[in-house]
Amino acid sequence: MFSSFAVRHTVGRKQAKGEVAMLDVLIKGGSVVDGTGRPAFSADLGISGGVIVEVGKVTTPAARTIDADGAMVTPGFIDIHTHYDGQVSWDAEMLPSANHGVTTAIMGNCGVGFAPARSSDRETLIALMEGVEDIPGTALHEGITWEWETMGEYINAIDRTPRTMDIGVQVPHNPLRLYVMGERAVRREAATPDDIAAMQALLVEGLEAGALGFTTADTVGHRDAHGNPTYARQVAASELYALGEAMGRAGKGVIQIFNDFYRDNAGDFATIAELARRSGRPLSFTYEQDDAWPEGFHEYVTGEMDALNATGVPIRAQVAPRAIGGIHSLQGTINPFMTRPSYMAIMHLPHVERVAIMRDPAFKARLMTEDDRPISDFVMSVSPRVEEWGADPIRMAQRTFCLDPEPDYEQPLDRSLYGQSQATGRSVPDLLYDQLLTQDGTGQVFVPIMNWGGGNYDFVHDTLNNPWAILGLSDGGAHVGYICDGSFPTYLLSHWTRDRTRGPRIAIERAVQLQTTAPAEHLGLHDRGRIAPGYRADINVIDHAALAIGRPTLLNDLPAGGTRFVQSARGYLATMVAGQVVTDRDRLTGAKPGKVVRGAQRRAA
Repeated sequence: MFSSFAVRHTVGRKQAKGEVAMLDVLIKGGSVVDGTGRPAFSADLGISGGVIVEVGKVTTPAARTIDADGAMVTPGFIDIHTHYDGQVSWDAEMLPSANHGVTTAIMGNCGVGFAPARSSDRETLIALMEGVEDIPGTALHEGITWEWETMGEYINAIDRTPRTMDIGVQVPHNPLRLYVMGERAVRREAATPDDIAAMQALLVEGLEAGALGFTTADTVGHRDAHGNPTYARQVAASELYALGEAMGRAGKGVIQIFNDFYRDNAGDFATIAELARRSGRPLSFTYEQDDAWPEGFHEYVTGEMDALNATGVPIRAQVAPRAIGGIHSLQGTINPFMTRPSYMAIMHLPHVERVAIMRDPAFKARLMTEDDRPISDFVMSVSPRVEEWGADPIRMAQRTFCLDPEPDYEQPLDRSLYGQSQATGRSVPDLLYDQLLTQDGTGQVFVPIMNWGGGNYDFVHDTLNNPWAILGLSDGGAHVGYICDGSFPTYLLSHWTRDRTRGPRIAIERAVQLQTTAPAEHLGLHDRGRIAPGYRADINVIDHAALAIGRPTLLNDLPAGGTRFVQSARGYLATMVAGQVVTDRDRLTGAKPGKVVRGAQRRAA
């Protein structure tokens, strides 16, 4: 559909008196998907001063012309759910988001972050982020500059570094609680009225300084590096309501919440709804399909969203375009054999040496007979003690897939390890072992955790088409050795609008809307997320036919030698931030026009 692309520079000349001013950039002849959801249309874009000034047949001369004939032109993507809170201290490039069309990244999600923070709390907050978001503590210790204590000081500190994209900050619940309550927060004590008043004041102070919102989480899966629950776990609903009411009085900010409400849909979701009502502020919640959902739960949640929005309560679901799951590999954080004695004896060795040892048939035979300890359902399912621990090996094997160089995240059952085992007669552990040793020991196995009920994407398709949905949950910058979902924007546009064969696709216009106008309107960023005069020139020029993601690869580029998964993209012919080209044919240009977005924004006059 979209194929050719060329860039040319127009030589500037002296402007004659009375002539129309020269544009900075002219994007010529693209198929514009403007972010609103309306059908694509052919148009030129004129850009001046970092703002779109003309859309249509543009004849004004320009200093630079981008010939987008055959390409798709969209607003830059807004990633509403990232965890770059520590990475912003040392990284100006903002990978992996920068190469997936993201021009604004919002961090501070799930109630974790690094401000406000007393100097005595730094170790505690690093342990929290390391445990919750799988970011190496050594990298955080070495990389974070700690030039701040308050939220305002944090915003000022990170805004001193130019970046490839704009970033937005939110006030996270756990640091807020720790700052006010100290060790009592770590012990998860109830907040006193004085504690709540202090948290309210600091929250409003952070919003006045430019934070975009407040975030919290109540989930059993979030623990610090020592295995302790987060400080905001199971706080009283009255504490949440008080913080929301403070935001309502201030008239600022959005609320983001991650909650295991599917375990008690009549209770926990009611708390979320009441928080949205009492605050009067836009609220978004994490919405992933869990195997434990009761019958009719999806219909209940979507019905509640419809009802709340109909009465003027702005509530949205943050949804993902594929299964949320983990990558098992010999290079990353986990693999299925990591707790067996033979592997534990070599896990400290360099990767090349470990792979050489594991290729020895005698080593493999010995490891396959060994006991391990249960650290997850997946490890349990390939353990010799699987029956004793009560794991369901067939269920896990049916949702375990090999990731090839062209990764497929929606594979049919017969391509799962269970399907391969049935077809070949080999055991699942045997297949797993050999898969990890493929491609010089960089083989990967993907295990869906959420959004894979029934072994398909029926739920995902439904949520992507929900009118109250926002694309979220990429967790850019987090889970660096286990999850690599910063590629969500590219996956949504390639898989769901072009490649999907196991069910219906979605319209390109909807895929763009989910990550442009929808998050912009929710966040109050009315200066971006749409292609129209007066909006920021945050723009993607995309070869849709060539758009693709690569297999996750491990980089050793974190501070202190830490490693992280990143995922490449193909097909981004140009990405612009405030009118400057930051990527050209999938490569960073070195331009860094990005700044901190301080609070809600208005469209340029």
